[in-house]
Amino acid sequence: MNPTPNTTLRNLSSVDWAQFGAQEMAYIRPVTVNGTQAVAIHAADGTPIGAAPTEALAIAAILQHEMAPVLVH
Repeated sequence: MNPTPNTTLRNLSSVDWAQFGAQEMAYIRPVTVNGTQAVAIHAADGTPIGAAPTEALAIAAILQHEMAPVLVH
């Protein structure tokens, strides 16, 4: 039985992620900070790298830092 793509990606080492281009990709997810809704920005390997008050500003920050926003679900 072949592993699913999600399982394969979850098991990548930090070296594998670097080769995959993880430093060039980021994703966002909604969070609550001190009772206020915000959007967390994470590197592809899950490392938190920032936050913004809105999704649009989070994506703009990702693009400003020459990273590619990616969709995760």
